[in-house]
Amino acid sequence: MIKAIITDIEGTITDINFVHKVLFPYSLQKMHDFVHHNYRSIEETIAQIKHKYLSQDSSLDEVIAQLKYWTETDQKIGELKTIQGKIWKNGYETRAFTGHIYIDAYHKLKQWREEGIELYVYSSGSVQAQQLLFKFSDYGDMTPLFLNYFDTQVGAKKEVHSYQNILKLIHHKPDEVLFLSDIEGELEAARAAHMHCLLLDRKQTIKQSQFHKVQDLTHFDIGVFA
Repeated sequence: MIKAIITDIEGTITDINFVHKVLFPYSLQKMHDFVHHNYRSIEETIAQIKHKYLSQDSSLDEVIAQLKYWTETDQKIGELKTIQGKIWKNGYETRAFTGHIYIDAYHKLKQWREEGIELYVYSSGSVQAQQLLFKFSDYGDMTPLFLNYFDTQVGAKKEVHSYQNILKLIHHKPDEVLFLSDIEGELEAARAAHMHCLLLDRKQTIKQSQFHKVQDLTHFDIGVFA
């Protein structure tokens, strides 16, 4: 019986275009001014970028150029995600945008929580960015639905040990947990950790899949995994 559901975000319960056509452009537009005006609050993150990716004598503008390049090429760099999250926080709070959630996902997540199923999030975006998306969603504050959030601090999304780490943190057996994603490589890793898996194919691509596959969650019955 499924007792907990872990969901990916981008392409699974939110439109990938929201990330690439709203969030990323906004962070690119605000990156220069944000880093210069908020240097003290992100000084440690800047130091980590210099140490790990550049050099200690790199200028602030060189760091900004690196951040912009990572954004444009959609790199899963923790330091980038930290700074993006802070920029997006301002965007959400000033109502420059709200967090897009597919309507079927909103209703299904709400239904599952009402049925007593625990809900968790696992995304390559920072925990802060995840919480902002749900706090300022199109449907209002959705954060009460979720018990916890995980990012790449627990491991990369295509690595088996990442899902094993999450299982330890949520205290459930693998066969009690369902993982939702639009990426088969992530599902393969979760299944290798003995979780149940569901592929969300929003693009309705025509191909064979080794996973249970749906285009939306409207008519999806959790009982298929119970």
